[in-house]
Amino acid sequence: MKINVQSIKFDADAKLLEFTQKKVAKIERFFDPIISVDVKFSLLSDDANKNVRMNVSVPGSSVVVERNANSFETAVNECVDILKEKLTRLKEKRID
Repeated sequence: MKINVQSIKFDADAKLLEFTQKKVAKIERFFDPIISVDVKFSLLSDDANKNVRMNVSVPGSSVVVERNANSFETAVNECVDILKEKLTRLKEKRID
């Protein structure tokens, strides 16, 4: 599984990149044939101004999750939690 991280209009620090790599790597347990995960960080102008968008490429389709929060770490955690659920459902559909 390849993890691509991109920060739009700012430079992400090493701690954030390492945290993201560690969290995203865990989703492979829920759906094995993941091709790649594209993570995009961006800043918004509203109160919950940190935006994280994750696009998971799997054979035959892709799963996209996007969350806004007060910190990138919170948004990453929320995205990973949702991806775990979605990938588990996708895996169950393919087994049936």
